[in-house]
Amino acid sequence: MNDAAKILISSNSTPSTKRPGAMRPCPRADRAQCPDRSSFNRSDFLFHEILLRENDRFVERYYADRWYNIFAIHDKDDDRIKGWYCNVTYPAEITADRVSYVDLALDLLAYPDGRYLVLDEDEFSELKLDQETIKNARQALDQLIQLAENGDLARVTG
Repeated sequence: MNDAAKILISSNSTPSTKRPGAMRPCPRADRAQCPDRSSFNRSDFLFHEILLRENDRFVERYYADRWYNIFAIHDKDDDRIKGWYCNVTYPAEITADRVSYVDLALDLLAYPDGRYLVLDEDEFSELKLDQETIKNARQALDQLIQLAENGDLARVTG
């Protein structure tokens, strides 16, 4: 699938481009979307004004019919939302025993106060993608920005 990285979701998902790893089953019967939970498994570090701490909780949402996934980042102590990390991807392949997706490098980091950052546009522009994929990826980013601006990321990951 072009130059994009094939992603296989593991129980220790983090907000970074992941290479193939252990697969995790999707608990939903309809397979149209797949919620998952994992913990941040790295040492504490500051990521664009968000302090990510070891064992912060990620609520991950994958979609078979959308060109993105969304990770809600929760504080490990009080469960408050720290932000949302959104990956622009090909639609996820969701089966009974795995969730896989192809990351298109373009990301959105949204803050609870409504601010957001578009990340990795340079990496996205370096991928050798056809015009249809570029169009779908840009539309997905626009949809994510709309969700962030309208305060709807909490609703879709809740």
